[in-house]
Amino acid sequence: MQRRAQRDLGAPPMPLRRRGSAQRAKRLHRVLAHAAAVPVMLVAVGCSSDSGSGSGDGGGGGKAPSATASASASPSPTVRPAAYAELPEPCDVLSKKTLGELVPEGAKSGKEGQSDDTSTRGSCSWSSLENNGVKGSQFRWLNVSLLRFESDITRGEGDRQAQEFYQKQVQDAQSVSGAKNTKSEPVPGAGDEATLVRYDLKKKEGAFKQQTVVARVENVVLTLDYNGAGLAGDKTPDADDLAKAARKAVEEAVAAVASANGDGGDSGTAGDSPSASKSASPSASESASPSRSAAQKS
Repeated sequence: MQRRAQRDLGAPPMPLRRRGSAQRAKRLHRVLAHAAAVPVMLVAVGCSSDSGSGSGDGGGGGKAPSATASASASPSPTVRPAAYAELPEPCDVLSKKTLGELVPEGAKSGKEGQSDDTSTRGSCSWSSLENNGVKGSQFRWLNVSLLRFESDITRGEGDRQAQEFYQKQVQDAQSVSGAKNTKSEPVPGAGDEATLVRYDLKKKEGAFKQQTVVARVENVVLTLDYNGAGLAGDKTPDADDLAKAARKAVEEAVAAVASANGDGGDSGTAGDSPSASKSASPSASESASPSRSAAQKS
């Protein structure tokens, strides 16, 4: 009885302890084996991710070019340089012979208009009064104005700006207040485009015959105003004669513009001219164009 009690209360038999230790050792071995496999899988996944990110740029591993870099590489906007970079002296655009025909008594009376930038705008006017005593007088008035447009990124090409201003000048000449018998006709051979606007304007001093020729050559607009009247009872001048003289004068003035720029201008060097950076503003354009009313002169 005593031996049996000792066996019940004492430690388990040796063979049982050995079997438990062996089982625990096997379980620990399996856990360690699984744990060791996890880093291998992570390394494999990491390698796979690196190779995938580099496939977009040829396997080099670098980042693909961003949209910002592509945008910054795009070229800056440009505009074609204006053909003409200079204007002639406004009082020298007509020869003495032509002035003698248009303003016989005022060929030397040229008066240059004020301009804050003679490279983009200028004007000159002449006045002639031939006094015939008791038979009255013949009055003539001539004005030439020039406006040059420079190419600009914001406003566009110089010749396109000049074309728009040319059209506006023609419309202004066709809509003068009080004008009668208004007629318009093209003037061939005067620049890229030219229009003659004719009308009658009756004033207290007499009946004026107005001739306005608007011409465009490249990026320059030239406006020639010429009118005549018979004052103090003298006969009214023939409108056709005045128109013929005006057409001849505008052709000569257009040629003077080309001559001032080397007989046709140089579109390749216009942008390098000191005056090329100066643009004619709308307000300057309006100040450069004379009024169409013959009431300015009497």
